[in-house]
Amino acid sequence: MSIKIRKEDALNYHTQGKPGKIEVVPTKVLSSQLDLALAYSPGVAEPCKEIAANKDDVYKYTAKGNLVGVITNGTAVLGLGNIGPDASKPVMEGKGVLFKKFAGIDVFDIEINEEDPDEFIKIVKSLEPTFGGINLEDIKAPESFKIEQTLREEMNIPIMHDDQHGTAIISSAALINALELIGKNISEIQIVVNGAGAAAVACTNLYMAFGAKRENIVMCDSKGVIHEKRENLDAVKSQFATNRNVATLADAMVDSDVFIGLSVADIVTPEMVKSMAKDPIVFALANPSPEIDYDLAIATRDDIIMATGRSDHPNQVNNVLGFPYIFRGALDVRATTINEEMKMAAVLALAHLTKEPVPDAVSKAYDKSTLQFGKDYLIPKPLDLRLITSISPAVAKAAMESGVAKQKITDWDKYDDELQQRIGIDQKLISRIISQAKKNPKRVVFAEANNHKILKAAQVLQEEGIAHPILLGKKKEIQAIIEEHHIELSDNCIFIDTYKETERIERFAKLYYEKRKRKGVTLYEANKQMRERNTFGAMMVEHGEADALISGLTKDYPKTILPALQVIGVDKGINRVAGMYIINNQKDTFFFADTTVNTDPTAHELVDIIELTARGVRFFDFEPRMAALSYSNFGSSKGDVPEKIRKAVQIAKQKFPDLLIDGDIQANVALNPEIIQEMYPFSELAEKGANTLIFPDLTSGNIAYKLLMEIGGAEAIGPILLGMKKPVHILQLGSSVREIVNMAAIAVVDAQTNELL
Repeated sequence: MSIKIRKEDALNYHTQGKPGKIEVVPTKVLSSQLDLALAYSPGVAEPCKEIAANKDDVYKYTAKGNLVGVITNGTAVLGLGNIGPDASKPVMEGKGVLFKKFAGIDVFDIEINEEDPDEFIKIVKSLEPTFGGINLEDIKAPESFKIEQTLREEMNIPIMHDDQHGTAIISSAALINALELIGKNISEIQIVVNGAGAAAVACTNLYMAFGAKRENIVMCDSKGVIHEKRENLDAVKSQFATNRNVATLADAMVDSDVFIGLSVADIVTPEMVKSMAKDPIVFALANPSPEIDYDLAIATRDDIIMATGRSDHPNQVNNVLGFPYIFRGALDVRATTINEEMKMAAVLALAHLTKEPVPDAVSKAYDKSTLQFGKDYLIPKPLDLRLITSISPAVAKAAMESGVAKQKITDWDKYDDELQQRIGIDQKLISRIISQAKKNPKRVVFAEANNHKILKAAQVLQEEGIAHPILLGKKKEIQAIIEEHHIELSDNCIFIDTYKETERIERFAKLYYEKRKRKGVTLYEANKQMRERNTFGAMMVEHGEADALISGLTKDYPKTILPALQVIGVDKGINRVAGMYIINNQKDTFFFADTTVNTDPTAHELVDIIELTARGVRFFDFEPRMAALSYSNFGSSKGDVPEKIRKAVQIAKQKFPDLLIDGDIQANVALNPEIIQEMYPFSELAEKGANTLIFPDLTSGNIAYKLLMEIGGAEAIGPILLGMKKPVHILQLGSSVREIVNMAAIAVVDAQTNELL
């Protein structure tokens, strides 16, 4: 499903909070006069002198080794063309975000107001002292060829024009795997390349590096086949000119084995596809609309192997599978260039990873069934957390073996650990949840549809195919909010005014009365209660008219959760519910519980919370390493809290022998394996530290996550309600639209899981 991008939404995204998408964050403490003196004058003179004496020490004392310049002149921006350097800046910032999220690489984006390639080269070359590597971006051909080649020859840091080589690397991996599936040899296949720009040339060159024969390749541009008889061919196109008796794309396609499209939409017809050889491979990579529609191509031939640049079809050739990890590997060995050996190593690593068993977390994010190597899985998925530990080491090894690495890696297991610590796992976690939700959207009822944030979230959920919203509220009031905030909801969106649902209210009231008549509820009170939207929504979920309930944006947590507990209740074998938050920061992903429900649990009640939390953590495909927190470390202090925690841990270990849990333990110690290894090596948390924190009471848990959000700069996802019989999730007061969408996605996946039980 394609996402509709509105001008207003895109502009608001870039202006909300701080303008743009990136900022510079200090990596050292700057809290005292001494800190300032060390960071700048006079202390900064010492590393300056060291670097002056040994230039390579710049990697030791500065951030250069993890800093990439994303540099452009804005002459070929996405599908926008030559829009200039100023207008290209949002794209370059976006590229920087991807580098950071997927590989932990810092970026300065630089937009240069210069179209003359020689002058552009001079400017970029002068920046070598600043960067560990340079990613050239959105520079038009043929100038881009000269710029990249010259800079690679004259600079001693890795340079790559991703528009060229990113697509080449990813599509080469897909091509190698596709050919393996159908049993064809790359040296024998006939290839048609439509497009003669930077990406097309780079792709063709890399295919030839893997064995494709130049005489078996036909390249086309907007004028047709690039032929030896054509006049005024530039040097780049001349090297791909054919002498075959073909003039048009249709001619070239006859009996071809592979079509590579890097051109424009809808240029390939079904007749052309039918004319191809047996088991044709069609990579239609024009974005957003491919050279031939995916469904049309699949319907045309049942033996076709298809890839596009789109995320809503199998085999997405997406550059994010390559450039973050290639630069990561190059930077980590201080490579002086990105050579053919390194690019080919990245290709082979991608191709090999595709054949490895896919983790459940990735399969669940993209489909109910298990992903496995085949026609619909030629290359890994962008959310596969193994990409960094597959591609980056392969690139680093290739750099070392080809003699362009200035630094060696000797402990590859340690390097893998370092790579895993760098990746932006926080965004990938919620991305996996959203992707999984899209595979089987569920009906989510929102009890507070008279709020513009809920309505905007409903719009996003509809358009992205995450959920089917059901909106409770007065339709006239909702319509006014929709018009005021320019919200667009499709005609099939369900609105329910609980005051007008006479028949349903009467039916729900009778059911509610039967359930709670021995708990003081009269039929009159049941009818009255059904007009309360939280209760009405809970009844919809309980009786199969919705799959999940979300509320709490405008009401206190206890008032929101009570109707759900009365109507739906806790899951079988569960004694209570609990609230869990996911806390993301640059270091890792952590789970906090209980943060919203149980005020001062006893030791036995804490065991219930531990059980619920372990289930919740595993729901998100993490294995819990649990620390039961206190102000004491393993009996170092006396008091009711440490005693309660120790008793709870003892019971939990007996009840759940496979669960990794320890305590009583202080929070800072639990999160720092080095301290545990030094002071408490006997602890089960000594190897990796905790990722799940069990708080002794609601006060401490609630305060902790809110402080981290506001002071620590952490992102919190939640609260996630654990232990309900059916999916009910309570929003934090004042949640943002994004947080509502995230919670709805979690509710959908919760409902999917509940459906399978």
